[in-house]
Amino acid sequence: MIGIITAAPNPALWIIPTAILVVLIIAMVVLYIWGNKMQKKQMAQKEQMAEAAQQVTMLIIDKKYMKMKDAKLPKVVMEQTPKRYQNQKLPVVKAKVGPQILTLIADDTIFDELPTKGEVKAMVSGIYIVSVKNVRGKVAPADEKKKSSWGAKLRKKQNEYQKLMVEEEKNKEAEKAAKARAKAQKEAAKKITK
Repeated sequence: MIGIITAAPNPALWIIPTAILVVLIIAMVVLYIWGNKMQKKQMAQKEQMAEAAQQVTMLIIDKKYMKMKDAKLPKVVMEQTPKRYQNQKLPVVKAKVGPQILTLIADDTIFDELPTKGEVKAMVSGIYIVSVKNVRGKVAPADEKKKSSWGAKLRKKQNEYQKLMVEEEKNKEAEKAAKARAKAQKEAAKKITK
């Protein structure tokens, strides 16, 4: 009879995959925390831009995604922007505001709503188009069957998640306010009964 010899498992073989797994888990946790902080920071910046926005009537001449350095933005903007972001594509809008022709940056969420060669009332904060209030003239219907790029799909999902996050924060604030009111009413009722 032939006996099968089994070797004792080498502990060194299990240490390496376990260490790699632990490092990956720690990296995921750090990325999750960092992502939440960055998302909250972005939301705060959007709120500040919305507060500083002014309503402007403009005629949109052209719109497209362009690299920042090719968009002919003001020199001050280019100097303040880190070099790594100057090669990123942005939703750029060339518009006539009053007698001037300006190059503006649009928010990703409203870029598709902007008509080319159409008049728009928009909320503008500096050179950033925050939202569209009113569109005059014919608006080309968005072609739903048109294939969108991977980046467009990613931006759409990001916008949906940001909207959900804003709604959740509002719900949490409303719940906190309701709890605070209920607590104040209970304390007032205790004072009355005493």
